Amino acid sequence: MTLGCGVQSRPFCTPRWSAGHGRDDRSSGSVEGALWKSFQFDRGEKITQMYGSEGLRATRIAEGDGQVHLTCLSVEPGGVIGTHPAADTQLSLIMAGEGWVAGPDDEQVPIITGWGVRWDAGESHSSGTATGLTALAIEGAALGLLEPEVPEP
Repeated sequence: MTLGCGVQSRPFCTPRWSAGHGRDDRSSGSVEGALWKSFQFDRGEKITQMYGSEGLRATRIAEGDGQVHLTCLSVEPGGVIGTHPAADTQLSLIMAGEGWVAGPDDEQVPIITGWGVRWDAGESHSSGTATGLTALAIEGAALGLLEPEVPEP
C-alpha cells in the first residue's frame, strides 16, 4: 500500500449538469472543434456486498483500451469495503469525506479528502468510514505514481 502525496484538502463540488445548460447530465457540445459531454458520476447505481462490504454503492464510469477502468465508490457512514485482492494495480482517490484503509496486515491507516492509496495487483486490502466517503477508483495493468512537482512561483 502506498499513500498519496500531500495534496491540500479543498471543498469538492459535483456538478449535476454542464455549465450554462441547467438540464440533466446528458448535455454535450463543442468548443473550438473540441467535443465534450458532461455527466454525473456519483449516481450510486450498484449496491455492492461482495467480500462482506456494507454501505457501498459503485458506479462504473469509463473503461479504456489496455485494462483501464474508472469507478466512483460511495461508502455510507459506518460502511466498509471488505477485504479483497486488487484485480490489477489500483489507485483509490478520496474525493470527499474521510475514513481508513488497510493492507495485508489489516492495520487501519486514516485517509482524508485529497489523499489516495495505491494497491499492487493481488494485494489484499480493505477500507471503511465512520462518516462517509466518496472515492474514485482507477484500475489498470500499469499504473505508476508520479513524483510530486514543485509548484511554479
